[in-house]
Amino acid sequence: MDKRVLPNDILLGEVTALLREGRDAVIIPKGSSMLPTIRGDRDRVTLRRLEEVRDGDIVLVRTGGRYILHRVIAVDGDALTLMGDGNLQGTERCTTQDVCGTVIEIQRPGGRARKPGPGRFWRAIKPLRRYILGIYRRLI
Repeated sequence: MDKRVLPNDILLGEVTALLREGRDAVIIPKGSSMLPTIRGDRDRVTLRRLEEVRDGDIVLVRTGGRYILHRVIAVDGDALTLMGDGNLQGTERCTTQDVCGTVIEIQRPGGRARKPGPGRFWRAIKPLRRYILGIYRRLI
């Protein structure tokens, strides 16, 4: 099978269209902002458009002209606050209308798949993230 790399706007625009049709989509995310939950360029995530967005969900959103795959850390009506698990600070704000899909499964190379949890423990140890991620990045 040939592997083709497309610009995010094209690929994720098509993914969003599939999700709007009620279909699931599988992508290989880029970057390290969701470490250790999702490893960029290695893991595959399955996205589905869900009716409700909850605190702790990992969502694909289009905001500020770009696509972001981050965890919801706060819900206030239609307003969402997002932060990557691998980020030490900095958040993004968007609305529920900006959500393209929610991660329903994370698949590691080799086929092992799991459902993403709400990330409560990881968020609770935020002050320790710098050290844990430093060690983790050296090991992978």
